[in-house]
Amino acid sequence: MIRIALFASGNGSNAENIARYLQDSPEMEIALILSNRKKAYVHERAAKLKIPSRTFSKEEWMDGERILEILRQDRIDFIVLAGFLLKVPARLLAAYPRRIINIHPALLPKYGGKGMYGDRVHQAVVEAGEKESGITIHFVNERYDEGAIIYQATCRVAPEDSPEQVAAHVHELEYMHFPRIVKEVALRETGRLRD
Repeated sequence: MIRIALFASGNGSNAENIARYLQDSPEMEIALILSNRKKAYVHERAAKLKIPSRTFSKEEWMDGERILEILRQDRIDFIVLAGFLLKVPARLLAAYPRRIINIHPALLPKYGGKGMYGDRVHQAVVEAGEKESGITIHFVNERYDEGAIIYQATCRVAPEDSPEQVAAHVHELEYMHFPRIVKEVALRETGRLRD
């Protein structure tokens, strides 16, 4: 059984969607949800789903050793960042090569990098007059949003669309594609892909 840890900083809607998608999977489970915010709604979602959740400090995250200890203790094989805003420390990247993935609410390499998340991304897309936006699921490396792209899906952006409307289209894509891609990549990258 592949054990997955989800990291989220806020609401946790993607985390819940992934957990529900995988809840009956014989191959993997969401074993743990972690957040850097004690009051993040993702903890309530985790409780409803009966998934253990923990909060850690920024210092614990930057050092990485305590986080690795938690992940090892819970026998975590794969990590998913679902609305998680902190840069992943080198120690964690070294311990989980090609086993940490993230979702970004735009078509990378556009509108990525430090500070480009959530509504800021959708505002930038609208201001630039883009005709499409979408999601990018990618491996995590030492730089924000620059890891190898795994999957992209697009949605149309009409000239009259507001950032909120673009966000709604992008969220639909996240809910539609992220859980399936998590499952496929976790199976492949942990060496347990079944033919």
